[in-house]
Amino acid sequence: MQPTSFVNNTRILAVGSLLGLIILGLMWEIFLAPLRPGGSWLVLKVLPLCVPLVGLLKNRMYTYRWVSLLVWLYFTEGAVRAYSDKAPSNYLAMIELVLCLLLFVACALHVRLRLKNAKPPPVEPEHHANAPH
Repeated sequence: MQPTSFVNNTRILAVGSLLGLIILGLMWEIFLAPLRPGGSWLVLKVLPLCVPLVGLLKNRMYTYRWVSLLVWLYFTEGAVRAYSDKAPSNYLAMIELVLCLLLFVACALHVRLRLKNAKPPPVEPEHHANAPH
């Protein structure tokens, strides 16, 4: 497999897992296991996930970097709720944990592979202070 296809696969995995987190968050807090019947304001937790979606789709390196940090907030929520909530919410939290790990790994690999495959900048000749001009 070519290096560019590895990079493309990490991009697909990152976008897919981010979309998965958005859909899971919406479904969880509106239909599957809301804190209150009919849904709750906790559904707003998906809004920060919508912001990086555009950057990932446009393949912006900076977005991959900061999403790999943002995802740990959702991982923490998933870990707490997987331990403290009752079924079915704890199962949804476990799915959130898996999606967070997938997103983190995809972003980290994407950045690493793109930096590894990047062309090095051109080397300029050194100018010595004592050399005649």
